[in-house]
Amino acid sequence: MAIKVVNGANLACSFGSAPSTFAVLPANQVQTAKQPAATVMDHIPMTNIMPFGMCKTPSNPQVAAATSAALGVLTPQPCTPATSSPWTPGAISVLIANFAALDSTSMCTCMWGGVITITDPGETSVQVP
Repeated sequence: MAIKVVNGANLACSFGSAPSTFAVLPANQVQTAKQPAATVMDHIPMTNIMPFGMCKTPSNPQVAAATSAALGVLTPQPCTPATSSPWTPGAISVLIANFAALDSTSMCTCMWGGVITITDPGETSVQVP
């Protein structure tokens, strides 16, 4: 079974150069391990999902422009997450504020092509089906 994800979880992006920390606002008033519990709707850039260091995908316009200026040499640029869709699949059998709870196997995609995964759910004791 997967582990429930909470505020302070660690995230990784397939095109990022550094890990990031997940931020969950206490709006739903549900806590796990004394931290706000996450739902699949906690995907807002710069609110829930923070930057991953430098972005190295050519589909990011900033990276494409810098790479073009460097005569085709891939030139990473600062990451600005662009996550417009919720995490998938989530724990659909556990609802928090009418949304599926976020579990450690869920993924979120950045519009520049990166796949964001959960490397540490932030707690270890609550499993969700």
